Amino acid sequence: MKALEDTRVARSSGSQVVERVALLMRLVAAGRRSGLRLADLHRAAGLERPTAHRLLQALVAERLLRQEGGSRRYFLGPAMYEMGLAASPQLALRDIVHPHLERIAEISGDTVFLTERSGLDGVCTDRTEGNAPIKAYVLDVGKRRPLVVGGGATAILSAMDDIELDRVCRANLERATKRFPRYSEAVLRRSLARARTRGYVLSKVLELPDVRTVAMAIRAPGGQPVAAISVSSVATRIDEERAAVIAALLRTAVDAIEAALVDRQAQAAPATPQSLEGTGAAGGRQPKNSGR
Repeated sequence: MKALEDTRVARSSGSQVVERVALLMRLVAAGRRSGLRLADLHRAAGLERPTAHRLLQALVAERLLRQEGGSRRYFLGPAMYEMGLAASPQLALRDIVHPHLERIAEISGDTVFLTERSGLDGVCTDRTEGNAPIKAYVLDVGKRRPLVVGGGATAILSAMDDIELDRVCRANLERATKRFPRYSEAVLRRSLARARTRGYVLSKVLELPDVRTVAMAIRAPGGQPVAAISVSSVATRIDEERAAVIAALLRTAVDAIEAALVDRQAQAAPATPQSLEGTGAAGGRQPKNSGR
């Protein structure tokens, strides 16, 4: 019995280490532009300083993180990049969306973002900057936030059915309120109602009230929302009239992206007996037996 109990304890301890390492990696990824200090990381992760330091140094030794000599800040390491390349699907959503982000940024002059759903979170996976003199750096690529915060996340929520929407809001309430003191589910619900009426999100950025965002959801072939494109700029550049113009650009892009996703699914679908019926080994159609 003691041996069995020791095994359970060991497994629990091992799982805890993995969870802590994963949390630290996500925190560093979220702060990729400026890096994070040990003090930032141990507080955000809820770890004792020596424990966080030990884990971070082990990750540096494995090249999963790197530590800048002068500032002592932590950044993602080269091994993360290498593994990311290996883990990438043959054609990621970002590959399909990126040309559309570039086109919208070129036409609008504003900063354009791709946010993808990851469970209860939204993750910024791409960003393209326009030529407007004032930039709205709302999100860094890799930034992860609860899926109730941000214009892109709101667009994704607006395309969900009410059961899933309620589940996501309920699951995120505590941590969203804790991390974002300005967060209000009542305000979010009003924004969702307006988005469902007009077909796109137009809202203020939670952390930056002087910045506005226009966003629209991207649906997978099955109809479920998986991502969103958003355009952000200072509020003076996005009034109701210009928001409608930007929304038209988003609509064109989203229609093309969703069509590409349908095509990709069709190409990836395995052959069925029906689809192969009457087809020869070389791909040509066999002539019907004439009975002669």
